[in-house]
Amino acid sequence: MRYIVRYGTMRLLGIFSSADEIRYPRGTKLIIRTSRGQETGVTLAEENERNKPMLPPNLEEDRVIRMMTADDELEEKRLQQNEAGEFQRCQSIIKRVGLADAMNLVRLEHIFGGERIIAYYVADGRVDFRELVKALASEFQTRIEMRQIGVRDETKLLSDFGDCGVECCCNSYLAAMPPVSMKMAKMQKATLDPNKISGRCGRLKCCLRYEFDAYQELQNQLPGFGKRVITPDGIGRVSGHEILRQKVWVELRDQRKLFDAANVQLLSGESTEECECSDKLSD
Repeated sequence: MRYIVRYGTMRLLGIFSSADEIRYPRGTKLIIRTSRGQETGVTLAEENERNKPMLPPNLEEDRVIRMMTADDELEEKRLQQNEAGEFQRCQSIIKRVGLADAMNLVRLEHIFGGERIIAYYVADGRVDFRELVKALASEFQTRIEMRQIGVRDETKLLSDFGDCGVECCCNSYLAAMPPVSMKMAKMQKATLDPNKISGRCGRLKCCLRYEFDAYQELQNQLPGFGKRVITPDGIGRVSGHEILRQKVWVELRDQRKLFDAANVQLLSGESTEECECSDKLSD
């Protein structure tokens, strides 16, 4: 059997094979082997033809070692309790080697099997941490891996709840950060106030991406901005969309009026592409 498993501080996804006949239902805690070493993970689902196309490309693939035992859970808890102390020791060493101004340590991840410690940090540019790695390896007696991350990944590691009152998506289930643009906010008629459409990371909220494809599909069924159309009240020019309601605003000779898309027809000779003259929002 092959299982989709979430593991690691960054909540990575991987596909792990089990050689035994034991079935591991969703939520089962496992000890797995990854390229980083021996780690703990949680089963999300069995891999099958239905969910396989939905998985990100190039996932880690390895094997399940066993189901977590009571002793394994105690060891995991011990590592988590020691994390704060290890973080402070690492901070002290960063100051000692003179890198406090060049990098901001975000979190340490102590791999369950003890093969390595991963230090996640934010920095404006490249950091020469060769001296730091030597000092950390001497302090913790294990392999040290330095991993530079961006502000969105920093939020993924440190955030709790979003403005919606629900745990941040990046902190709960997102395996990768989706690309988000202002075009998505405009199409969904969201406020363009940066303070209201920005997440805990200070970037555009990931949730603006979720419904964009549906909005785009519905918008493609409407005549483009600036197109001349025939309405029950005469010929006019499209000036706005109500995408979810499938309605269009049309500028007539003496008024601006809202029509059902089914009652509007492109004037003969007009293409279905939008004019470059209008990218404005409807009222």
